[in-house]
This record gives sequence, structure tokens and C-alpha cells, in this order.
Amino acid sequence: MDSTASTALPDLWDRLVGLQTDPDLWVVLATMVAALAIVVPHTLWRLSRNAITIAHEGGHGLVALLTGRQLTGIRLHSDTSGLTVSRGKPHGIGMILTAAAGYTAPPLLGLGGAALLAAGRITLLLWAATALLVVMLVMIRNAYGALTVVLTGGTFVVVSWLAGSQVQAAFAYAVVWFLLLGGVRPAFELQAKRARGGAGDSDADQLSRLTNVPAGLWLFLFHAVSLCSLIGGGRWLLEV
Repeated sequence: MDSTASTALPDLWDRLVGLQTDPDLWVVLATMVAALAIVVPHTLWRLSRNAITIAHEGGHGLVALLTGRQLTGIRLHSDTSGLTVSRGKPHGIGMILTAAAGYTAPPLLGLGGAALLAAGRITLLLWAATALLVVMLVMIRNAYGALTVVLTGGTFVVVSWLAGSQVQAAFAYAVVWFLLLGGVRPAFELQAKRARGGAGDSDADQLSRLTNVPAGLWLFLFHAVSLCSLIGGGRWLLEV
């Protein structure tokens, strides 16, 4: 028993940190097209945007914890909105970074994922994403949010443990392309809502009240982060 465990643990570690073979260029391009196909059409975006909301609210929650705030809960709603509640000073750098983390989290996660894929760390990417989803599940405070995170995390677990290396690679590239491409659209949606006089309590507006910097400049930051992440991450993904 002890011998089996001592053998399995190093094998598991080698699998986690080991390098995997890059997929063919056609796989990278096909996964990019697939990601575009669920980001651009409005009907499919209404469904797939739930995954972006997970990353958005997860970004708020992670940065809240890293800046010393007390994270009390995360809610995900069926209309693809979400809410992350944390306790601490209602002002200061911690609150500012927490508020700014939402719209920037999906593209930055995509950029980090692209860096891992460019380094051949496909398994590490899948397991890291699964771990983040498990941690997030602990903080979910509503049934729909729990169901969404469980289904998403379950997909990662199934692919990580049961799928072959080629399927894992295709799945990992599709996920990263989705984060990069899907991370661009929410900022444009927010801009359109604000132009119509809506979204008065958006992250950009909250940041404006916290910093006395116009909300439009914060919106520009969201655009800059998402577009630069797409350009940089896309270049890494296509260098196969």
C-alpha cells in the first residue's frame, strides 16, 4: 500500500508539471473559430457568458482576499449577472483593486492560460483551473451559482482525468481562446449600457466614486486590458 502511494505521487507530480506536446496549428485555429462561434452570436453568448461571469466574480473574490478583505460570498444569476460581497474598508487601495478585478479577470486569466500553453503546460492549466473552481464553489451562496460552478468544474475534471492528450489540448486551447475573446465583449456591452443611461452602479462607476477618476477612463482601462491580452495571448497560442 505504502509502496503504491509512493510510486503514484511522483507519477502524479510528473504528470502535473511535465511538458505536453503542442497540438497542430489546425487544432489551434479550429478552437479559435469555435470560441468565436459562441462569443459573437447573441443567442449563444447569453449562455456562454455564464463562464465569463464566473471568471469576473472570481476575480473580485480573489483580489478581495489578496488585499486583506473578508470575502463573505459570491452569487451568480441566470441573467449572467453576479455579485461578490466582501467586508473591509469601503475605500482605499484594497477596495479599488477589488472593484477593478472583475472586468479584467477573464482576459488576464486567458493571457495567463496562453502563457502556460505556450510553455507546454496543458495539464497544469487544466488542474489549476479546476482548483480555482473548487475554491470558488466554497464561497458560492446561491443554488444557480453552485450548479454553474459544479458543471463547469466537472467538465474540467472529466477532461483532465478521462480524455486523451489530444482532447485535453483541444479543450485547453478552446477555453483559453474563449477567455481571451469573451473577455473583450463585456466592456463593450457596459459601454453600450452606459451610453443609454443604464448601468449606473457598474464597476466603472464604483471605481469613479472611489478614485474621483471619470468612469470613462476606467472603461478605457477595461478595453485596454482585454484587447492587449487578446493580442498578446493570441500571438502565444498561434506560435505552435
